[in-house]
Amino acid sequence: MSPDPTSQQLDEETPLLRSEGNALAKKPQTPLPWRQFSMLLVSQIAEPMTSQVISPFAPQLIRDIGITHGDEALVSFYVGLLHSLFFATEALTIFHWGRLSDYIGRKPVLLIGLFGLSLSMLCFGLSKTFWSLVISRCLVGALNGNIGVIKSVTAEMTDSTNAARAWAFVPVAWSSGATLGPLIGGGLARPADRFPNIFGGSEFLKKYPYFLPCAVPATVSALTWIVVFLYLKETTTPQINISQLLPWKKRRTVPLAALEPPPVSSSIGDKPVPIRALFVRPVLIATGGYASIALVDIAFRTVQPVFYATPISLGGLGLDTPAIGTILAVQGTAIGAIQLLAFAKLHDIMGAKKLWLFAMTCTLPMIALFPALNTLARSSGVVQSVWYLVALQLALTSCTNFAYGVSFMYIAAASPNRASVGATNGFAQVIVSVMRAIGPAAANTAFSISIERQYLGGNLVYCVMAGMVCVAMSVGILLPRAM
Repeated sequence: MSPDPTSQQLDEETPLLRSEGNALAKKPQTPLPWRQFSMLLVSQIAEPMTSQVISPFAPQLIRDIGITHGDEALVSFYVGLLHSLFFATEALTIFHWGRLSDYIGRKPVLLIGLFGLSLSMLCFGLSKTFWSLVISRCLVGALNGNIGVIKSVTAEMTDSTNAARAWAFVPVAWSSGATLGPLIGGGLARPADRFPNIFGGSEFLKKYPYFLPCAVPATVSALTWIVVFLYLKETTTPQINISQLLPWKKRRTVPLAALEPPPVSSSIGDKPVPIRALFVRPVLIATGGYASIALVDIAFRTVQPVFYATPISLGGLGLDTPAIGTILAVQGTAIGAIQLLAFAKLHDIMGAKKLWLFAMTCTLPMIALFPALNTLARSSGVVQSVWYLVALQLALTSCTNFAYGVSFMYIAAASPNRASVGATNGFAQVIVSVMRAIGPAAANTAFSISIERQYLGGNLVYCVMAGMVCVAMSVGILLPRAM
């Protein structure tokens, strides 16, 4: 939470959290509430699983529905559009979900989000036209408020002694979902063709060849909904009862609290602040750092599978769907393992700001490996040295993700008070969702133009992505040195 602005002038080097003397440094580490925290991590796994499961087969799906009319250069554009639509609709609603969670509690909003994930994935798997794909992606974006609320719950479950440890696990859960998603998508897409002995007799799976990989994360989200509903405890004090939001309840109940004067001890410190109170320097800087890494990361992640699927002659690697799914799964595993093993230690050694800048620096060689991979593949084919470079790219991607954990900690620390953690995370997620809507569209459009018109030798897209990194670095310089 932010220090009192009247007590100290804030600048970019001011720690967002201060301690009296060295009391916090000497304080013993508080154990994490593992039973509750593990349920939160399970909820986190469902998010990337549903978003990443389509990555391996999205290029082929776009070809199958015929929206490109055989123009290979348009495949990346429509794949990027599908990714962008989710984040565009999420940007319109995510703040309201976060704000709502400050008033009615985190748990109801989490349950609504899990329901939205499950429903939208079933709709996506049953889609036969591009517009039905669009509607299902917009549906999951509009109903999903969990990505911000989960961060709020994590902040409320932890304190200054165990926050770094907890935030190290959150990317692990995300990476687990990001690992399982591509494995499911790459392994179960078109099952009637790939496993004729098992699914060859199913007319349903022949008609809907991508339903099975979509049904798996939908089922996981439904099961997670049951676990959260039964066992997860509320971490904040709801300001109103959820029944007061129901129109048929409003006519029958009288809000007694509204008729009584507030207690003498009541203060703004334990109530959600107005929206305008979020437009302060600590919140804006922390949000800018989070938005910057999100923009670069989503641009890379949307170009990556399209690059792998694009023929070598057009600037890619020409890999098939199972190979792409395996690479993305290995990447997710590597990200999770490195986050778990190294994040907390590196945070203690380097500090928050230096770790964030180090992570962002790793994105430049990560992006530069795209043209290097294609150049090598053009001259020698997909040989062993190509796979070495792919492995190096995955290692750099793992290091890049350190910036996420640091950004989450900055945002939690910047919240005006504990009662406004949901609104702060919601506000940050709005900006991030806008960046994630822009990133795929911009990167994949640049990729399509690079292929079609051969600007800069087909490397225009990588220059655009490098420009995103430069903007992100300029924002990162403003982050405080310490939390």
